Amino acid sequence: MLILASSSPRRAAILRQLGIPFTVQVSQVPEGEFSGSLAQRVESLAWAKAKAVADKTDGLVLGADTLVALDGEVLGKPQDDLDAVRMLSRLSGKVHQVMTGLATVGEGRELCGHQLTRVRMRTLSRGEIERYVATGEPQDKAGAYGIQGRGAALIEEISGCYYNVVGLPVALLIEQLSNFGIVVP
Repeated sequence: MLILASSSPRRAAILRQLGIPFTVQVSQVPEGEFSGSLAQRVESLAWAKAKAVADKTDGLVLGADTLVALDGEVLGKPQDDLDAVRMLSRLSGKVHQVMTGLATVGEGRELCGHQLTRVRMRTLSRGEIERYVATGEPQDKAGAYGIQGRGAALIEEISGCYYNVVGLPVALLIEQLSNFGIVVP
């Protein structure tokens, strides 16, 4: 059975949607700064999360990390409502990148990769931003929005994997799992 090294309810929901049996064992790896390119950062953190859990258990472990970046600057999870307003104001009317690193560790092997999606946010008024922030939805999300929730109304278009923006790129997941003999139903 697959072990998800993440407390993300969105990642768990995607695995359930795909019919992949799994358990959750959250890694205690801090989401601090990893150096290198955006791709290196998400892959390093995804691997660190998966490896931390794999070192304590038997089984196949899946780790993931998602970053939102605008002009090369990472926009993490907002610290408070004002930070969320600031982030969304910066993203308004612009294309930003969402990148998720995915690492699968087990059976004496490790696979690591990443997926990039470009997202264009609508041009938003200050009132729209404040109303969205008031819902509370931005608080635990990189870039201060959730495309799978009310944040969908903020998005004009995406280029790439929708599920990557949610936090778990499905095509990359299936590719990695197939390398371990797991066939998605």
